[in-house]
Amino acid sequence: MIPNDTINILSYSFITAFGITFFLIPTIIAVANAKHLFDVPGARNSHTKAVPTLGGLAIFAAMVFSITFWTSFSKCVHLQYLIASMTVIASIGIKDDIIGLSAFKKSIGMVVAAMIIVIWGDVRISGMFGIFGIGEVPYIISVLFSIFTILVIINAWNLIDGINGLAGSLGIISALTFGTWYFMVEDYQHAIIAYSLVGALLAFLRYNVSPAKIFMGDTGSLFLGLMMAVFAIEFIELNGNGFSGDLDIRNSDFRIKASPIVAIGIFFIPLFDLLRVFTFRILRGRSPFKPDKTHMHHILLKLGLSHMQSTAIISFAAIFLIFLTFLLKDNGTYITGGILLFVSASLSYIPYHIYKKRKKKALIK
Repeated sequence: MIPNDTINILSYSFITAFGITFFLIPTIIAVANAKHLFDVPGARNSHTKAVPTLGGLAIFAAMVFSITFWTSFSKCVHLQYLIASMTVIASIGIKDDIIGLSAFKKSIGMVVAAMIIVIWGDVRISGMFGIFGIGEVPYIISVLFSIFTILVIINAWNLIDGINGLAGSLGIISALTFGTWYFMVEDYQHAIIAYSLVGALLAFLRYNVSPAKIFMGDTGSLFLGLMMAVFAIEFIELNGNGFSGDLDIRNSDFRIKASPIVAIGIFFIPLFDLLRVFTFRILRGRSPFKPDKTHMHHILLKLGLSHMQSTAIISFAAIFLIFLTFLLKDNGTYITGGILLFVSASLSYIPYHIYKKRKKKALIK
């Protein structure tokens, strides 16, 4: 039996984050307009007019307030380090959104944020849980691998934020999935955090759908990536070890054996798009870090779809992949991972193939 007060707190955390974000964003938009804090359209942008970029600030503020107000620090000892890490990542995002920040300085900030949550918060991947025949790994390897994992996930979410509503929609889908699983295994503290994020993102989307009044900017996308990395690592560790503190899920019907690939499947699209784009850039002899317009949302826009149509298609694909992941979870990491890669590659090839055919016909004419 789930306590009624737990359900109430989950609802309150969602409403709190939603309300703060919803009412704070108009103020941020007004300040941005007054101080000319815009994202000016350019060759790399898919929008045609100047739009404020500080939506992530409202998401961050709402999350910090909701977490500190509704969670119990005694029941989740790494929360203080999570908030510290969130503050670091939001700080570099805000500076980058307002005056710009070099890639090197931004990377240093992301590493510091990852180190705080991994080393001091002890939120880390302690082993491979049988993948490649590897179990638990030495502490230093665990720390380095966890930091690397967090950086990859942060960058994946940062790069997927390219059109109206996309990062927010994918964030809601992933956070809702993680939060629901946490709720089912009675990890209520992480469920509160996840549902708070859902509330904040849902309110943000009110102002981010076309025509967008504000973007989440690097503040939002980097912050979103950090939260997803923490959710994923906690998901993997709790499933792998079967317990965390006073929480024991070893006999739970909701414990998942192939937790690493399921965690990846919950936000597979940002990771796959990162892998696909980097691979294509390298094969073409270009730096994988040099930005271009080869992301899947860019291809959909080139087909003549609107921002919201493209967002809807990718969001439905994300939901499909999550259902597929949970359907295949008992088949193990290799089979599930292979099928996810094949399905994602096939789905991404379809619009790319249509675009190439149209382009070829246009050249013939």
